[in-house]
Amino acid sequence: MTRTATFRTLLLALTLCPLVPTEAAAQVAAPGPALQGGSCSVEGLMDSIRRGLQSNSEAYKKYLRTLLRESAVTLPAHELQAAFERETDPVMAEHLATALVARTERGADPEAIKLVAKRALEERDPAVRAATVRSMRRTSALENTGDLYEKLVRDPSPEVRQEAATNIAEDIQNVYSGYHGPASDAAVSAAAASTDPKVTAKILGNMDTQKISAGSAGKIQSLLHSDDAQVRKAAALALGGVPAEQMASARQSVLAMYQGERDGPSRTRLAEVSS
Repeated sequence: MTRTATFRTLLLALTLCPLVPTEAAAQVAAPGPALQGGSCSVEGLMDSIRRGLQSNSEAYKKYLRTLLRESAVTLPAHELQAAFERETDPVMAEHLATALVARTERGADPEAIKLVAKRALEERDPAVRAATVRSMRRTSALENTGDLYEKLVRDPSPEVRQEAATNIAEDIQNVYSGYHGPASDAAVSAAAASTDPKVTAKILGNMDTQKISAGSAGKIQSLLHSDDAQVRKAAALALGGVPAEQMASARQSVLAMYQGERDGPSRTRLAEVSS
């Protein structure tokens, strides 16, 4: 056989080979098992989260929390609500509350956040109350739950009060960026309503007051007379950023307090605001 004939024979063999089904090719071509549809349920997601909490992977836990929140608008509202109302574990209650809040934030159920707010006030277990408050962080709760935060800052539990103060500070900074007057006014009202100096100081010391009303500016000025030095300092700090229309009155209040202030940091802050 000549070299040319050999080459032609080899080329013919290579051309015909794909036409002969091998065992591997037959396996690939074989149809797979039929896919069966499934539905996402509240109980199924909660079972997954409970198991996931035993995992050492924080990324996996975060994924499960996100999954429940992102699925909230498609889950049956009555099942989600019922699961939240009967849940007694703080961690799980927070997950369910977050899902309910997400329904309101996305326009699926304007009443859902009110259910969360109601339990934050009425729940007996302070740990669950605190967890429920956390679920409303960085949302529109500050402006959409009435006087909720004025009540939360007077909660018997220090943990709940601090969680409420953190919510207010983070909402003003990260949701509204200080540019929404009603939310800022609600924050000032909560600070003034609090009888816990740490809570009042935390709210006032971490908020932007550029859009507050004259009434709110007056509330902050009244806190310059607080018995607690940290509250006086925080009030002076907050007055430094009030709208131009309120600045003259704020400066007069600060100057009036300056001479009698004995606390060093508060006196320094009063001097900065009045200058």
